[in-house]
Amino acid sequence: MLEQNQIWDQLSLDEEEFTPKQKKIVAAAVEIFAEKGYAATSTSEIAKKAGVAEGTIFRHYKTKKELLLSIVAPMMAKMIAPFVIKDINRVLDKDYDTLEDFLRAMIKNREAFMEKNMLLFRILVQELPFQKELQEQFKEHIAAKILARMEKIVAHYQEKGEIVVMPSKTVIRLFLSTIFGHLMARFFILSSEEWEDEEETERTIQFLIKGLSPDK
Repeated sequence: MLEQNQIWDQLSLDEEEFTPKQKKIVAAAVEIFAEKGYAATSTSEIAKKAGVAEGTIFRHYKTKKELLLSIVAPMMAKMIAPFVIKDINRVLDKDYDTLEDFLRAMIKNREAFMEKNMLLFRILVQELPFQKELQEQFKEHIAAKILARMEKIVAHYQEKGEIVVMPSKTVIRLFLSTIFGHLMARFFILSSEEWEDEEETERTIQFLIKGLSPDK
């Protein structure tokens, strides 16, 4: 069981904007949502774990859904966007000379993020298929912060002859779905005894490189 301060270390929220009781509510909600799922969690459970009256929750959040969105939405922006936004110029300025270098850095970067944000990622994976509001925000973050930058990266490596000429959105989908599958297997599906980190990372990279390379 994580302490409140450990959970807050994972959140993309400004602690100064929250009262002590509100911080307890959010920390309790994160832990129970991750363990039981949104649908199976009641506000009375959250209140009990937070040590507050149930009415206190509704003074801060109109509904349980609003509480969920207040937690997950900032995390989505933090999870999806930073690597591509921060490092786009490094890629285009050829700090990653090859597609292989870029993929390895991207996978390692997201693995490190996942290790620090496991509870929040679990909530996102559990709830994204069922929550329309989360789906809309997810699309918004991808469209606004990821797609244009990833298209530049794809074009960069297509110009270098490392990626087959096909629609950039198709290449991005193959990138993201493969890397997401790699992360899901590493953190949620396979046990540590079944997972060889370096070998599996290398296999994932080689799968993408060979699958997307132009015919010689």
